[in-house]
Amino acid sequence: MANTILAKASNVLAFLLPSLVSIGLSSTVQAEPTTTLTVVVNGIKHQKGQICLKVYASEKGFPLDETSGVQSGCTKITGSSVKKQFFGLKPGNYAVAVVDDQNGDYKLNRDFLGIPQEGFGVSNNPTISVITGTPKFNKASFPLQKNTTINIEMKYGLDP
Repeated sequence: MANTILAKASNVLAFLLPSLVSIGLSSTVQAEPTTTLTVVVNGIKHQKGQICLKVYASEKGFPLDETSGVQSGCTKITGSSVKKQFFGLKPGNYAVAVVDDQNGDYKLNRDFLGIPQEGFGVSNNPTISVITGTPKFNKASFPLQKNTTINIEMKYGLDP
């Protein structure tokens, strides 16, 4: 009888042990690392409205497309600068576009020639003029490998 009980216990252990080991190993799998991007927007001229930001991970749609981008958000203007954080970004290259959204439509309003009628900004603060045109992703992108803070200067007209 003791041998029968021992044999049954051995069978149960033989069944449970691999299951318990796999459960223990599954909890040690590391999640893919993510980073936090903090964007500080400086030089805001208006004290009403909101600053809307969009984070892009590629040139697709950068910087004007409202449907592209990996994260976006708006923050109420409370002074001449605002700060917005984006969480859970995978390491890689990113660019940020910013709009001083005075009329609440969540986009950069432009005249019939395409010239911005609201404040705007782009990461790396490239020159934006009639000659340079709309900035390209490669001019505005930056590497994001760890938690990072960038500063963007608002523009209220094209550069000379």
